[in-house]
Amino acid sequence: MKKNKDYEAVFLPSKSGIIKIYIYGFKPYGSWGKVNTSMNGVSVNVKGYNRKKTIIRSLKKLNESLLNIKEDQ
Repeated sequence: MKKNKDYEAVFLPSKSGIIKIYIYGFKPYGSWGKVNTSMNGVSVNVKGYNRKKTIIRSLKKLNESLLNIKEDQ
């Protein structure tokens, strides 16, 4: 993955806050990329080759992290 300033930002509104997804890399097709996902102060970083699967994996990890925090309270 090249170090560059290009990224894509996606914001998803929900009842409990805004999910912020920042996508770096994945260009050219098949190269490494990184996805940072955050919500309510909890953030997750995931790397991968396939853009769509990496975004889904980061959302799954964020959901698990938020559920673990909710269970601890």
